[in-house]
Amino acid sequence: MSATEVRGQVLSGTAVAKRITEQLTKDVERLKSRVPDFVPGLAIVQVGGREDSNVYIRQKIIKAAAIGIKTHHIQFPREVTEAELVTQLEYLNDDPRIHGIIVQMPLDSVNDIDARLITDIVSPDKDVDGLNTINEGRAAIGDLHSFIPCTPKGIMELIKGTGIKTEGAEAVVVGRSKIVGTPIGELLKWAHATVTICHSKTRNLEETCRRADILVVAVGKPEIVKGSWIKPGAVVIDCGINAIPDATKKNKQRLVGDVHYESASKVASYITPVPGGVGPMTVAMLMKNTVQSAHKTVNKLVEARWDLRILHLKLKKPVPRDIDIAHAHEPINIQHIAEEIGIYPSELIPYGAKKGKVSLSILDRLQERKDAKYIIVVGITPTPLGEGKTTTSVGLGQALAAHKGVNALVTLRQPSLGPMFGVKGGAAGGGYAQVIPMEEFNIHLTGDLHAITVANNLVAAQLDARIYHEATQKDDALYNRLVPEIKGTRKFSDIQLRRLKKLGITKTNPNELTAEEKTRFARLDIDPKSVTLKRVLDISDRYLRKITIGQSPTEKNLTRETGFQITVASEIMAILALATDLKNFRERIASMVVAFNKKGEPVTVDDLGVTGAVMIILKETMYPTLMQTLEGSPVLVHAGPFANIAHGCSSILADKVGLKLAGEQGYVITEGGFGSDIGMEKLLNIKTRVSGHVPNCIVLVCSVRALKMHGGGPPVTPGQPLASAYTQENLELLQKGLPNLIKHISNGKKFGLPVVVCVNTFETDTEAELKLVQSKAKENGAFDAVVGNHWAEGGAGAVKLADAVIAACEQKSNFKFLYELDKTLEEKIKIIATEMYGAGSITYTPEAAAKLKTYQERGFGKLPICMAKTSASLTGDPAVKGAPTGFELKINDVTLSAGAGFVVPIIGEISVMPGLPTRPNFFDMDVNIETGVIEGLF
Repeated sequence: MSATEVRGQVLSGTAVAKRITEQLTKDVERLKSRVPDFVPGLAIVQVGGREDSNVYIRQKIIKAAAIGIKTHHIQFPREVTEAELVTQLEYLNDDPRIHGIIVQMPLDSVNDIDARLITDIVSPDKDVDGLNTINEGRAAIGDLHSFIPCTPKGIMELIKGTGIKTEGAEAVVVGRSKIVGTPIGELLKWAHATVTICHSKTRNLEETCRRADILVVAVGKPEIVKGSWIKPGAVVIDCGINAIPDATKKNKQRLVGDVHYESASKVASYITPVPGGVGPMTVAMLMKNTVQSAHKTVNKLVEARWDLRILHLKLKKPVPRDIDIAHAHEPINIQHIAEEIGIYPSELIPYGAKKGKVSLSILDRLQERKDAKYIIVVGITPTPLGEGKTTTSVGLGQALAAHKGVNALVTLRQPSLGPMFGVKGGAAGGGYAQVIPMEEFNIHLTGDLHAITVANNLVAAQLDARIYHEATQKDDALYNRLVPEIKGTRKFSDIQLRRLKKLGITKTNPNELTAEEKTRFARLDIDPKSVTLKRVLDISDRYLRKITIGQSPTEKNLTRETGFQITVASEIMAILALATDLKNFRERIASMVVAFNKKGEPVTVDDLGVTGAVMIILKETMYPTLMQTLEGSPVLVHAGPFANIAHGCSSILADKVGLKLAGEQGYVITEGGFGSDIGMEKLLNIKTRVSGHVPNCIVLVCSVRALKMHGGGPPVTPGQPLASAYTQENLELLQKGLPNLIKHISNGKKFGLPVVVCVNTFETDTEAELKLVQSKAKENGAFDAVVGNHWAEGGAGAVKLADAVIAACEQKSNFKFLYELDKTLEEKIKIIATEMYGAGSITYTPEAAAKLKTYQERGFGKLPICMAKTSASLTGDPAVKGAPTGFELKINDVTLSAGAGFVVPIIGEISVMPGLPTRPNFFDMDVNIETGVIEGLF
């Protein structure tokens, strides 16, 4: 029987909604199978307490629960203001647990609230009611992938169920409301029907309705459309629900639609009843939109597909200065970068338009996503000019993201102002493989270094103040000042309770301690000669290397010799780089050993009572900073520990965020400071132990000039022209220097990881020289060896490197640590010295041997080792080049970084505070007073 012959078929929304609900329940179960513990979330915002609204909300909550959707009912009193409502909606927009938001209308408020403003505040991505103007506009232009208002969407489902084709049909919509009439008209139009919208001003309404193959009525007038208005065989959708008097009913009224059902059902082919027609479909479509939104969220969580807007490089020959290249490329707004790689607005804290901190809450949201491939970039033993390790890291990131089309993110350390103003210059990469804006990257960034400086110096100030106060006060006075009576109450603070517990004192009432217990509690009894903590400053200042403090008469001759370190050499910087979350960060800060008491027992930051204050200062330093490369690929900048003193890597937290953002098919590139003997060894033996992030591949950066230096070439001095041996072909000199490269390849392979050699080429390198390095690298165990020209060509110059890295990452991991932690400190030192450096024997000064024995006995023996050694040689002597073996390695001193979690043997003379050269870099730096642009950085 054709549709025109069918009469009075009930188009039951209840039945269709039931089928949809059953399917949605299965869909939610599938989502949970993809992401365990995932629950779709629907927020229902209500103002006031109208009973009709309460009924509708209860229906939605019951239906949502049956499907597996968690509802969050936020009910405001009638006195709520528009501003308060907007604030709540913005919070819900940013809440990753919420996938759909509806605002129950009408707003039952005593205040004036703009309903249109409120529906537009709801994010289009969570607007499951489909009432945001953006979603309305999308529907108007035929973009039906966004949210469609629930009633019109339900109507289309009902029409579809009739089997009637909408294509070419005459559709009449009576009513033009924002919620039903207008959007259903748009949907029918894009379903290829010929649509007429009728309203209160329409002439000949009855005649117009009689032409309709599909008639939708939504005017809120009881039974306005009669059977005589309907074309025989038409599909009639009645959206009205009106109460009319009926003496036969218990409540004296009954519900009817906008269509006179009795007469219409005799003419129409299909007709929706009231109730039981459109109503159940509206709720079902609300649930469907919510699950649709949740499905998008799960897809983003699992698939991690980026949609980067790649920047095109403006290549020039010869290659201009770094700062000129950086100024020639305008960065993308950092909020756009964040959106492209899947960072929510609530997870980004913008610092201007070009950088922003990433909240660690993102790790909770992405916890079920699998990690990306992990690549570490290290170097051979470098010349004083550096061999382009950061340039290679950035170039590889650009090649993978911009030219190979895969998710790729680089994590870098924040540079110190000391070397930047001194000799080395900036650390943003170079040429056409840079992080931009390079001035902001190199100078201040987001202030983390300054916060670390203040935090460190606060601890130092408290330490010396405590020595002073203990030296100048008797026990009772000291105790009473530490635990004063305030407004008749005396109590210990939380940090003081931790000290009591450490001392084995179980009393918590300050008045109950014995005299002996008060003395033990109040006196740290610090030995001033044992203080290990130094004050810090992030500039190079040789005159702060050794100073005397306490010379003012007010300090009563309590002087001592100390000195300053540069900020990036501080233990707090190392702790920041190794912290795994906020709790772990506080535990590490608290356990920092800053001195020893006169019994030889360690004194910690927690003992000084300053842990909480330090955490307040450092709270936002926990967040990595998002920046970008010249080609628009993402970079996370975080922490900056020195590699020759500390472990020399960017933070675990930046890696964690990057690995989750890039996802299983993506790549994260990070650096180990200096050569494989220093940065790589520490990254793998220290950082990897803490993080659990095992690299898939090592990229070993070398250069022809560095290998010539190791072959016996003339000294390389910053600021001085290179000797002709470095600018002209010299295969013999290069051949002699290759053992250094071979040793570094061997170092990488000892950890069971594939090593890809990247020859960072310079203009003076010849083809024969480059081929010699490549062939020898492969002969000696490199997975591959490629030439990189990213400095001159950006990502395009590192495509071969990217191909080699992708192939290397597909290899089966055979990773192993160089040593086990249960070995003694001396055994671990010996393994590093012999295996990584090639030493034949290790000797200790009496002072170093005594400290090592103390640390072992005090329970620090199971910590990993962080060797402090020159980066200029595999030995402890910076003048020795090549790859010597069998030499003696002398340990001059040993220090403890208990908070960072390692023991530091010191080889040779290691300066923790650089000095300024005769001609510092800042001679060439200035701010253009006309444009405000920084000039002279490199």
